[in-house]
Amino acid sequence: MVVVDVKALLSAAFVLCWSSGFIGAKAGAGTADATTLLMWRFLPLAVVLLAAAAVSGAAAWRGLTRRDVGRQVVVGALSQSGYLLSVYYAIQLGVSSGTTALIDGVQPLVAGALAGPLLRQYVSRRQWLGLWLGLAGVATVTLADAAAAKADVAWWAYLVPFLGMLSLVAATFLEGRSRAPVAPRAALTIHCATSAVLFSGLAVAAGAAAPPADSSFWVATAWLVVLPTFGGYGLYWLILRRSGITEVNTLMFLMAPVTAVWGALVFGEPFGVQTALGLAVGLAAVVIVRRGNGTSRSRPARSSPGSVGQRPTCPRAR
Repeated sequence: MVVVDVKALLSAAFVLCWSSGFIGAKAGAGTADATTLLMWRFLPLAVVLLAAAAVSGAAAWRGLTRRDVGRQVVVGALSQSGYLLSVYYAIQLGVSSGTTALIDGVQPLVAGALAGPLLRQYVSRRQWLGLWLGLAGVATVTLADAAAAKADVAWWAYLVPFLGMLSLVAATFLEGRSRAPVAPRAALTIHCATSAVLFSGLAVAAGAAAPPADSSFWVATAWLVVLPTFGGYGLYWLILRRSGITEVNTLMFLMAPVTAVWGALVFGEPFGVQTALGLAVGLAAVVIVRRGNGTSRSRPARSSPGSVGQRPTCPRAR
């Protein structure tokens, strides 16, 4: 009898779907402005999700207060709008998809360092070893990408995805400190509606709301809706609630090397021995952190099951 490791399958699907977003962003960057692509990525999606919410009833929305909805609006603005705008803008400025994913790969160390004082999710020594090993894998891929880069990109362009990484970290901790669980379907609807409003406003203000007639624009848009949004973004919050911040953010170490694989397959970008080594180191880091997850230290909560002192869990467990 074959035993299916659900956690491993979810992790693999998350990495593939999330990293595909960098490829979709690069494919769409050549067809339209970043705000145009983001507007048409989220506007139809928000309409569909809101219509589905109206038809399916209020089960997913039951018990939500205005404060809960407001918190999810802020989480969506940080984790979707702020993060994605920085990624798309950096790629539009000439930063490669691999390097953009690489800079985002620093996120696990930031999240791991802050998890203890903010959420009392303390990282074990084994997990810290895995996190630093993951950073080494990220650095390996970075050097390979920098050596292969031919475009002359302004130095400040590399700070743009760094700001996006901080935006996603802030959203992760804001969600982790939430006392009331929100159904994933309701959260996704609120986040996408928030992004649709923000990106539409930016596109209209910039005079870039009209979509291009190029069919490749719509192919890239469909790619971004299906894989990164439903797959990557949805699985991010699912894994966060099931396994905690350290584990889900450690998977981010795999984004840079996996994106490099995507780039080699889709765009013919160089993929050498150094990149392959970085991928192997990143995989080793994930294995170490996953094995150390059971030994991580956590201080007991002093209040109710939904308190800040506990790790966020799935609504069913609560």
